[in-house]
Amino acid sequence: MSDWPFLSEHDDLRRSIRAFVDAELAPHADDWEAAGDFPDSVFARLGELGFLGLGYPEEYGGGGGDYLCRIVLAEEMARCNSGGVALAVAVQTDMAVPPVYKFGTEEQRHRYLAPALAGEKIFCLGISEPDAGSDVAGISTTARRVDGGYLVNGRKTFITNGRRAHMMTLVARTDTDEPHKGLSLLLVDTESEGYEVVRTLDKVGMHTSDTAEIVFTNMFVPLENLLGGEGDGFYNISWELQGERLAGAAGAIAGARRTFEMALAYAGERVAFGRPIGMHQAVKHSLADMATEIESARQLVYMAADMVNRGEYPVREISMAKLLTGQVAWKVADKALQIFGGYGYTMEFPIQRAWRDARLIRIGAGTDEIMRDVIGRIEGL
Repeated sequence: MSDWPFLSEHDDLRRSIRAFVDAELAPHADDWEAAGDFPDSVFARLGELGFLGLGYPEEYGGGGGDYLCRIVLAEEMARCNSGGVALAVAVQTDMAVPPVYKFGTEEQRHRYLAPALAGEKIFCLGISEPDAGSDVAGISTTARRVDGGYLVNGRKTFITNGRRAHMMTLVARTDTDEPHKGLSLLLVDTESEGYEVVRTLDKVGMHTSDTAEIVFTNMFVPLENLLGGEGDGFYNISWELQGERLAGAAGAIAGARRTFEMALAYAGERVAFGRPIGMHQAVKHSLADMATEIESARQLVYMAADMVNRGEYPVREISMAKLLTGQVAWKVADKALQIFGGYGYTMEFPIQRAWRDARLIRIGAGTDEIMRDVIGRIEGL
């Protein structure tokens, strides 16, 4: 351990998280996948152990650690053998909750951030709509100013934790005439009148992660639940997306390494033509390529994470890491399934789950195409 950019204290944390994941999450993965859900008590347990607040100040119940602590968590959660569980936790730690700390008032931090870090309040992030995913400026959900707050109307979809959440960090349009400057963030209590989960989406992968479609009908949000300044939502959510993308990249490439290890073990056990299939050049070279690509992508993630940890805002490097890890994770999962052959295509072997789950990273938090656009603009195109 102690590989750059991590220090010995990160290694101690990694061992602690790994012991928890191996003992309390991984053994239940198959049952949770079959049920298409996992218990909310997982959040409470993570909060009890301090894992939800690793990179947050102690005054709000956090661990006071640095940003790299959150990368360690994202990597180790890949060991739970359920991409949906890891994703649900990442929404809490690196997507929906960070804006509460970054842009929230002291009252909002104590009222919402502290219970989120304790695992008492589960959060979701309300960005995507049926007609606006990567195009944040195209969001049409409105928050009309009324006496004492806002009336929200609209629809959100692909909302991870949307069914189980107690709170939503919502992106809504407070000014219909300004595509970018007209967006604002609101903290929404999901028990509010007018908040309705209309369906839970049936997905190819990430089965344990509930993904909801939600409708708002004249839902009142009090003025004190405005997060940051009115009209600052586009900037604020653009900041949030960088953390979301880097956490996703770290988890994806850690998952790819786990998938590679399954394929490597199988290649050493499965015999064909009188010897383990890993001794055949085609399989050996495929595994060598997988290991090389995983390590290359992981080092790019670490470089971006180190820059964030030093207080930089490396959009270029984060976008590259997100793009590359998504492609590598999917390629590794596909090659690994090929090594497993017919058995890999059955539901009896977990490689099919890794194959299904890996595909999402190339879509969520900004598609491959959006990442290429961002990188191209930064490079001067």
